[in-house]
Amino acid sequence: MSSPSNQLILATRKSPLALIQTELVAAHLRNQLGVETELLKIVTTGDQQAGWSLEQRGGKGLFTSELEAAVRSGTADVAVHSTKDLPGDMPEGLAMGGYMPRVDTRDVLVLRSGLDVPRTLATGSPRRRMQIQLLFPELQFTEIRGNVDTRLRKIAEQHVADGTILAAAGLKRLDIDTWPGLEFIPLSHDQMVPAVGQGAIGIQCRELDAAKFGAVFDPVTARGVNLERALQAALGGGCHTALGAHATGDRLYIFHENAGLRILPLRPDDYLEPVETADRVLRELGLR
Repeated sequence: MSSPSNQLILATRKSPLALIQTELVAAHLRNQLGVETELLKIVTTGDQQAGWSLEQRGGKGLFTSELEAAVRSGTADVAVHSTKDLPGDMPEGLAMGGYMPRVDTRDVLVLRSGLDVPRTLATGSPRRRMQIQLLFPELQFTEIRGNVDTRLRKIAEQHVADGTILAAAGLKRLDIDTWPGLEFIPLSHDQMVPAVGQGAIGIQCRELDAAKFGAVFDPVTARGVNLERALQAALGGGCHTALGAHATGDRLYIFHENAGLRILPLRPDDYLEPVETADRVLRELGLR
């Protein structure tokens, strides 16, 4: 099964943020390729199992597998992902068609108003938990699930914890910069290294179609994300691993649970051979 040549079907999750991101991609494809677009809205395993601990379950592919299956079967032409949700390995027959221009890659510490030092923080991310504890050593943690507005309400109204951490990109795309009873504190990259691909919307397609999309999306974003994903793939990183990586300009910010937070220099040539660069970096950090 495939869509007509003048139409592209985009597989997406049903969350408000996913739909906003997919509409951005759809508008871009209509403008660049002169095609019609249709959204195929899918409920993923991660969405269905809202009570699961992503850390304990591994989290790998829970928000992406059903979308990928739709592309592989021909039910959809592309899948639109928050790139940070993608595992490091690529299913056979699929490829990354490209990325929309990346927006703010930082994490944001969200605290109940009036609190300078939180005692409890709600996050299911080992990456966020280990790094924020470097800033607040006495922190206790609980997990939190749900869409962005659900999480904000849980902190502001239900007081499930003193705060949480959210991606700045998601807040920006949802047009959320304030919330009653909460304060938003952006964390610099040397305080909190983002997840691999954070801030980038990734477009996944069938391998045979990759060339068609190659010139349509943002090469600068692809340059950095390709290096970050090479590190992730080399480490086999999923939601259970405390891993962050952000390649930008002449530096690489990287956090790993066994190496801590490091800032390493990058040369322009390092972006041209991401697999080789990832191998060198991991050896330098003692992770290979």
